[in-house]
Amino acid sequence: MSGPWFALLGRELRLALRHPADTLAAVMFFVLVAALFPFGVGPAPETLARLAPGALLAAALLAALLPLDRMFGADAEDGTLDQLLLSGLAPAALALAKAAAHWLTTGLPLLLATPVAAAMLNLPVEAWPAAMAALGLAAGFLSLLGTAGAALTLGARRGGVLLPLLVLPLAIPCIIFGAAGIEAAAAGLAARPYLLLLAALLAGALPLAPIAAGAALRTE
Repeated sequence: MSGPWFALLGRELRLALRHPADTLAAVMFFVLVAALFPFGVGPAPETLARLAPGALLAAALLAALLPLDRMFGADAEDGTLDQLLLSGLAPAALALAKAAAHWLTTGLPLLLATPVAAAMLNLPVEAWPAAMAALGLAAGFLSLLGTAGAALTLGARRGGVLLPLLVLPLAIPCIIFGAAGIEAAAAGLAARPYLLLLAALLAGALPLAPIAAGAALRTE
């Protein structure tokens, strides 16, 4: 990666630090869903522990979606996006920097909040490391997919509605493999095969999603 790429990443992180509302909203959404979930399914510890893996993954991915509709929108409104596209940085590299910033400002805080949510859902402590690993990989995958989705829906009417419809179906494998890995860890089995599948999904999206997002930005 070149100096301009890291400069853009640093800009995104500084903006997030100055305006932390998106990060706080995502973390609060994640924790509140975990806190409210027992009221819907009942407080029985066995029931909560059985449903915790899927609930954690679904809540985290939904929370990570919250800031995505503004990923390119704010820059497009004030003309910054046009300047970035004319700066010499490849559109795919621009999209990758946005995805990395989204993971660092949204995915990483969700990862750190995972033990709190896991405790609320009565997930066994021995499964917490697997849950954090699964959420970290799934959030990275969603950041890449979300970047492509945000670029594709940029300028579209009701793009905030279209974005989840476009991204969430593609994120279903993350929920399946991540939940299976957490369940395996909770049962004392190896979670590594499922985490490797998540890593494979992330590795596949790493080159493809920024290219798709960059192509979409070029046509705007």
